[in-house]
Amino acid sequence: MQIKVRKINPDGQVRLETSGEIKEILINEDFLYPNKESVSICFRGKNSSGIVDLTPMEIEHIYSVFIKKKHLVKGIKKMVFRKE
Repeated sequence: MQIKVRKINPDGQVRLETSGEIKEILINEDFLYPNKESVSICFRGKNSSGIVDLTPMEIEHIYSVFIKKKHLVKGIKKMVFRKE
């Protein structure tokens, strides 16, 4: 998983890139407020970790867009180069 974030602070624009492995997916429910449920994707990399929270509507939107464009993803090859 690779994450790219752009944040604006008083000093200007800050760009952050990190990558990691998805460790856990949590479904957060609230019995008192059922409309506030969310899904948390927890990841951990070598020097970073984090949680991405998504609402069910966001997940449905991502899924519907992915299904429409799924045919564009053929195959992915990972190339590893060694320094000698």
